[in-house]
Amino acid sequence: MSNVLRWLQTSLSSRPALGPLESELLHALWERGSATVRELIDEREIALAYTTVMTTLDRLHKKGVLDRVADGRAFRYRPRQTEEEFSRAALGRDIQELLGSAAEPTAPISFLVDTVTEHDRALLDELQRAVERKRRELRKREKR
Repeated sequence: MSNVLRWLQTSLSSRPALGPLESELLHALWERGSATVRELIDEREIALAYTTVMTTLDRLHKKGVLDRVADGRAFRYRPRQTEEEFSRAALGRDIQELLGSAAEPTAPISFLVDTVTEHDRALLDELQRAVERKRRELRKREKR
C-alpha cells in the first residue's frame, strides 16, 4: 500500500479533532465575537453545567483556538481566527501532511487531480486556473 493511501486511511480519522461540544462552543463564539461562560449558558440555552462549558473553553484556549482576557471574576473568550481562517489553516495542514506523505512527490498531486475529477469535472478547470494564477504570481516575484 502506498504511503499516500495509508495516510488517507489513517490520518484524518486518527487525528485529534475538535469534539462536538468544542465545535458547538467555537461556533457560538464565532457568531457572538466573544463571550463569558455565563453568557454562553444564558443566551445559547446550553443545557450543560457551568463547569463543563468552562473546562471546554479552557481546553480550546490551551489548544490555541481561543484567546481569553479577564472579565471580572471570569474570562471572556474570543476565537483567534475567523471561521474561514480556521478552516483554511486546518485544510492547509492536511494538504501539507498529504504532500509530505509520499516517497514519490507526484503521487499526492496525481491523486488530488483524480479525486477532483471524480468529484466535479468543473473543479478540474478551476484547479488549472488556480495553478496558472500562482505561476503568474511567482514569475512576477522572480522578476523583482
